[in-house]
Amino acid sequence: MRLYLRSRDRRPDPAPLATNDRATVLVGTGIWAVLWLAALLLHGPLHEAGRDWWIWTPPAGIALGALGLRYLERREQQVRRAGRAGPGPRQGPGA
Repeated sequence: MRLYLRSRDRRPDPAPLATNDRATVLVGTGIWAVLWLAALLLHGPLHEAGRDWWIWTPPAGIALGALGLRYLERREQQVRRAGRAGPGPRQGPGA
């Protein structure tokens, strides 16, 4: 069993998979919204059990989902700009 492969012996990395990241984040954010509604409906029993913090956990998930959507939007804009600009100037040794 070999624990190390030299660079020349390695196969090339596979191409990245094309995924719909926006749909994934939207589904996750929607699940947090449903859980928040359920926590609000069960506020009394949660308070009696000492689990008031459960009411504030889903809004944190929703906020993180909103940040994720903003991140994806900015990343897509950067990819579009990079694609329009074409290959940039060569940098590094021998440029």
